[in-house]
Amino acid sequence: MSVNQQTHTGPPYGQPQPGYQGYQQPAYGGQPLPGVPHAQYGAYNGPVPGYQQPVPPQGSVRAPSTSGTSLSSGHLGYSPFGQGDVQNGIPASTAPMQRPPTSQPFLPGSAPVPVSQTSTFQQYGPPPASVQQLSNHMAGMTIGSTSTSAPPPAGLGYGPPTSVPPVSGSFSATGSGLYTPYTASQGPPPPSVSQGLPLAQPPFSGQPVSTQRLPTQVPGFAPPPSSTGIGPSSYPPTTGAPRPPTMPGPPLPGQTAAGPPTSQPNHVSSPPPPPSTLSGPHPGPPMSGLHGPPPPTHPPQPGYQMQQNGSFGQVRGPQPNYGGAYPGTPNYGSQPGPPPPPKRLDPDSIPSPIQVIEDDRSNRGSEPFVTGVRGQVPPLVTTNFLVKDQGNASPRYIRCTSYNIPCTSDMAKQSQVPLAAVIKPLATLPPDETLPYLVDHGESGPVRCNRCKAYMCPFMQFIEGGRRFQCCFCSCVTEVPPHYFQHLDHTGKRVDFYDRPELSLGSYEFLATVDYCKNNKFPSPPAFIFMIDVSYNAVKSGLVRLICEELKSLLDYLPREGNMEESAIRVGFVTYNKVLHFYNVKSSLAQPQMMVVSDVADMFVPLLDGFLVNVNESRTVIVSLLDQIPEMFADTRETETVFGPVIQAGLEALKAAECAGKLFIFHTSLPIAEAPGKLKNRDDKKLINTDKEKTLFQPQTSFYNNLAKDCVAQGCCVDLFLFPNQYLDVATLGIVTYQTGGSIYKYAYFQLETDQDRFLNDLRRDVQKEVGFDAVMRVRTSTGIRATDFFGAFYMSNTTDVEMAGLDCDKTITVEFKHDDKLSEDSGALLQCALLYTSCAGQRRLRIHNLSLNCCTQLADLYRNCETDTLINYLAKYAYRGVLNSPVKTVRDALINQCAQILACYRKNCASPSSAGQLILPECMKLLPVYLNCVLKSDVLQPGPEVTTDDRAYIRQLVTSMDVAETNVFFYPRLLPLTKADVDSDSLPAAIRNSEERLSKGDIYLLENGLNIFVWVGVNVQQGLIQNLFGVSSFSQISSTLNTLPVLENPFSKKVRSIVDMLQVQRSRYMKLIIVKQEDKLEMLFKHFLVEDKSLTGGASYVDFLCHMHKEIRQLLS
Repeated sequence: MSVNQQTHTGPPYGQPQPGYQGYQQPAYGGQPLPGVPHAQYGAYNGPVPGYQQPVPPQGSVRAPSTSGTSLSSGHLGYSPFGQGDVQNGIPASTAPMQRPPTSQPFLPGSAPVPVSQTSTFQQYGPPPASVQQLSNHMAGMTIGSTSTSAPPPAGLGYGPPTSVPPVSGSFSATGSGLYTPYTASQGPPPPSVSQGLPLAQPPFSGQPVSTQRLPTQVPGFAPPPSSTGIGPSSYPPTTGAPRPPTMPGPPLPGQTAAGPPTSQPNHVSSPPPPPSTLSGPHPGPPMSGLHGPPPPTHPPQPGYQMQQNGSFGQVRGPQPNYGGAYPGTPNYGSQPGPPPPPKRLDPDSIPSPIQVIEDDRSNRGSEPFVTGVRGQVPPLVTTNFLVKDQGNASPRYIRCTSYNIPCTSDMAKQSQVPLAAVIKPLATLPPDETLPYLVDHGESGPVRCNRCKAYMCPFMQFIEGGRRFQCCFCSCVTEVPPHYFQHLDHTGKRVDFYDRPELSLGSYEFLATVDYCKNNKFPSPPAFIFMIDVSYNAVKSGLVRLICEELKSLLDYLPREGNMEESAIRVGFVTYNKVLHFYNVKSSLAQPQMMVVSDVADMFVPLLDGFLVNVNESRTVIVSLLDQIPEMFADTRETETVFGPVIQAGLEALKAAECAGKLFIFHTSLPIAEAPGKLKNRDDKKLINTDKEKTLFQPQTSFYNNLAKDCVAQGCCVDLFLFPNQYLDVATLGIVTYQTGGSIYKYAYFQLETDQDRFLNDLRRDVQKEVGFDAVMRVRTSTGIRATDFFGAFYMSNTTDVEMAGLDCDKTITVEFKHDDKLSEDSGALLQCALLYTSCAGQRRLRIHNLSLNCCTQLADLYRNCETDTLINYLAKYAYRGVLNSPVKTVRDALINQCAQILACYRKNCASPSSAGQLILPECMKLLPVYLNCVLKSDVLQPGPEVTTDDRAYIRQLVTSMDVAETNVFFYPRLLPLTKADVDSDSLPAAIRNSEERLSKGDIYLLENGLNIFVWVGVNVQQGLIQNLFGVSSFSQISSTLNTLPVLENPFSKKVRSIVDMLQVQRSRYMKLIIVKQEDKLEMLFKHFLVEDKSLTGGASYVDFLCHMHKEIRQLLS
């Protein structure tokens, strides 16, 4: 029995299974091509004009210290001190600890190293010996095992509170918060379970620590009775004995070491429901003094301080010498007066994306995700897991910002958590999951609710012995059509429940009847029209010849239904410069015929018969045409192009053929020739950071908006391949693509040698991927909420219907919901996404996805069931739309403010009372600050001087249709240490955090963000590795112009190439490979993607941003 079948399946579904898989063709893999000469690289396939040779900061990249950065194990979290380091004047392992040596607390005046060292952090040497230096700011705190006694100014002391009760999802500056150092001989301390960032705290006048309190609480759950609070230290004196220096982390009293003390897992799918994923309010059976999931069972790494759930260690205030990323508050409230010696907040003590991803993989990657339960939070997008559909749509189709939504609008407004779903209706499934079944109800069509027109789904309630059903969306009662009647069993379920996909599955398809078709007649199969720019630039660069050569073979791979012999899609060809050339490729002709339309102001198609043809019937004529085009225009001197008439011509051709289809337009320059849609060069860098900056993102004429509307009405989708050497106005040219549901690809400074690989791979995938044409999507919700806002590549002519001329398997539509009534905890909330589309064989279908969510009256339940990756996907799209109408600074401030409100609401309502000086994050939102900072620093919201206006418009459009996995890696790229890869296994090396201080000069790293792959080579890499990977004998001989890795017969070369191929397959676009040598000019570009560091454009480092967010939250709370 296949894994995907439900455990209780009855007879198999009778319908044949239409195929949506792409066709595997050996010819179109991503085989590496031989090395090729140099091209300049820009941030998004543009040039890098302004990068000077960087002066390496002191100690530009430091080798990993033994206690710090070697991340090969996949664990994150370290002791901030090297083995021999002294902490606060007391050797770490000798003094008997009445109180653990907490690391030096930080205060607003304490500054890090000056800006020149933005991304390379100081190695921790011994901190200042004299504690008194800091007493004016933080008197009253116990440091090491001494205590000072003058009380600090209220709200400014940065240290642990003494007897604050524990906070749900926080820890009060306890041992896991202020990281205790351990030498390599000692194991990490046991996990503490709450999480808080002690920043500024109220004064504690040297109270002695005597009570011994154990954390007994999982983040996000209600606080335990006051008798168990987390006291000043979660490593109290173990019954008076000093901590033995060599034991691996002895357990606390009352807490048996029930597994190695490692980081608290973020999610588990087995019985004890963890705080962050399962909806049940009970933390599960108590486990040796700790509620919540058991620690994963990897052995503790000696000398690594384990990172707890979102816990933060020594946190220091803001850093005045880091140029303030937020104008107006450069010092984040620091006191005047001479700053104390600089000391950095340990980056290992703040929440790590890598740790969260690893925890989720180990906890949730092994079990299938079964969708039968309402309101389950799925595993993260970075986890490989199998989905079993048992009544709710797979997270591959729909992901939500929260799976437990507030019952009232007041509660939703209070929390500020946006309620949104990211929907990918035609998502590709992995081979071991079942495609949606196709249900054919004959001429009567799908069964629907009489009132709201919702489609039959698992949540409909059958009544009166099965003769009627009550709609789960609007409660209306509808008669069951006689042909659909079936008896109910003793539980009220129909006896054919398991035979009908629409009663037992979350996702399925219906064959649509003629009533669902335009003009009440079934559609013809769609057509593809290839429209090639043959102006001087396109011909001279070799592009025209390349496209014509590729199309000869690519036309054999047009999409087709699973069981069809050949594709039903017809094809046509147009070339253009200032005029348009149409080609008659009718199968009866000996040679293709060309017809020229020079009156571009009044576009028409000069031939009907012979323009759109079946590939197999007209193959010889098509091949002959593709051979002739490059020769015909080889000597062209025409540099000007038109663009509007090209789309009009494709649209007219589809209208005449009475079918939907797609235009593939290959275009090189700003259309300045006299014609409708003519554009002028309006690029102006001076507008950046002014109120007029938004005009750069807006189209310069309404011509293309109107044209897009006509295209959508006909089902004419436009895919655009751009090859600019200068400004092209993507913001305007992209409008038609965007509103018709098409895709844009951009290859700046296209050069055959370096870019053909990427372009051809993108073209092949674009032509072959599954597409639905003439699509309309509607999202229905149960009473109480409704869809109010939509983001993505589509057109809307009313408030409910999302219209797309084409919708492919990579595109998402993001939908925001608002309350229009109260919801109830009992019934929950339901979504039904219905997509009506024409398949590539011309079949009209309805694809239905259903999802049930929980509803809550307690804010804690909302915060326990959020998904940060989806939240960031929504916030990025919201912000990227905002730049069309508001200054970029306004958009950035609104983002920061909304996130501060989300976290402040949690702090105020869900965390038990504790000092205002603690930053307390909900367990499942602990990465919100780091990811939000990445969005704020992105090129759309904070461009560097080298980012072109076109780059920004391009990225803005790309992100708007990205799914959650794509935005995740786009904003927080994946960084892999290649030298740590195991050449004998298929697995990837464990990822490391995106910061320069994690890089070692002796290693090679790979960074990918979905558009580019960088291979960074340190200056001290062993000669043998260089020889094995690049085939040259020294660092200086490595060519930065390589765009593929040489194929060498050795295990390391094979492993690295297989990693690159594996990553290419995972992404929807072919990523450009860029070799970066340390201290080379391209390194500046690479550093732009090390998103935890301060950026050259003024973006804050993660550490600084966390301090800033904390300040914003405190302002809101006060």
